[in-house]
Amino acid sequence: MSAQQENSYDAGRIAALGDEVLAADEKSIPVAADGVSVRDFLASGPHLSDFSTPLLTLDRQTLTDNTEHLARWCAAAGVELEPHGKTTMAPALWAEQADAGARGITLANFPQLRVGREFGFRRLQLANELTDPHAIEWVVAARTVDPEFEFACWVDSDQGVNLLQAALDRLDTDQTIDLIIDFGRTGGRSGARTPDEALAVARAVRAAPSLRLVGIGGYEGALAHHADDAGLSAVTDYLRVMRGVHEQIESEDLYAEGAERILTAGGSAFFDLVVAELGPCIKPATGSDPGTAVVLRSGAYIVHDDGFYRGISPFSRGVDNPFRSAMHAWVRVVSQPEEGLALLDAGKRDVPYDEGLPEPHAIASGLGRPATALHDTSISAVNDQHAFFRFDPATTNVRVGDVVKLGLSHPCTAMQTWRYIPVLDGSGDDPRVTDLVRTFF
Repeated sequence: MSAQQENSYDAGRIAALGDEVLAADEKSIPVAADGVSVRDFLASGPHLSDFSTPLLTLDRQTLTDNTEHLARWCAAAGVELEPHGKTTMAPALWAEQADAGARGITLANFPQLRVGREFGFRRLQLANELTDPHAIEWVVAARTVDPEFEFACWVDSDQGVNLLQAALDRLDTDQTIDLIIDFGRTGGRSGARTPDEALAVARAVRAAPSLRLVGIGGYEGALAHHADDAGLSAVTDYLRVMRGVHEQIESEDLYAEGAERILTAGGSAFFDLVVAELGPCIKPATGSDPGTAVVLRSGAYIVHDDGFYRGISPFSRGVDNPFRSAMHAWVRVVSQPEEGLALLDAGKRDVPYDEGLPEPHAIASGLGRPATALHDTSISAVNDQHAFFRFDPATTNVRVGDVVKLGLSHPCTAMQTWRYIPVLDGSGDDPRVTDLVRTFF
């Protein structure tokens, strides 16, 4: 680990998560752990069978493999990585990404920024507009207290530029704020819609005395939901226009003097196209030039899934070896009211459903018991607290009390309803739980 990586977060603050005392109001925590610290609970050697359903778990080896896989790929491609922390909102996992080479963390809103600073992360990118006056004041104060805190946010309008400059004027501060032009497209989310609009914002930033233009960014994932020819073409066209805007900004000398120039894009669906289209803009730093970096913001890759990202990830499309899903849900059969239908004890408040329903993988007589793979079964719907498990009783034996292992789609919405997520270490029917990932949604 490099010295820069060692100092990129507060390892002591992350280690202190082990001192937290577990309580009965945490739905993933066994009754026996009530009132016990995380560290002492883990030292007792718990296994999967010690927990109750419903339950979300993560696999230790898969998390590590996915993290290292993208780190190697980025290094070979010559691009930087500032993974989107909103996927997991788990500082301990952010630290693992930093240890593997990520140079910072991307976040989406003010509460998330506060979590990032609470755990000492020194480089944070807000992939969003900074407009809340309390948030602006907080950024200024944080950078005043810690001059090594590197922060950049997005802006997509003259109004946004003027709002930021006016806020800094009111605060009567010498601090500046680094800005990245948010470049969008019609039908996407935020962002200047045309190159001319983006250039107008860049000129406004350049004219503002307390603002520094350091890059251009965007989110290509909003433009395509499938990796078919039409989707790949839409993303490629967008990135090429974005590159052209960057080149025009350079030609007009609008970037802040002495600042590294940043081109940032790349969720977990099309980062290969980002590298192909923006990679030629990379310029190594020299003595007189801080250079130009392409920065990916992929976030879902560390957990991955058995649904949306499994189908659309570049590594699933033959670019490299596929990621694997590190997350699964374990749910119990509570009712069989009709032939071929079982109700499970997990619903919308436990498992994601926005990017596809869960898929049954295996069934066992209990947590930690030998499991049988499931075929030709499905989850047809989820209510608040129930899932509808469909099966053919002629080929699949299901009993009340059985436990079903589910594959899930979309890690961002899988993790948001769990504060402590057990991490399984090792294979076998009843693996040991060696960690509890703490989330801060």
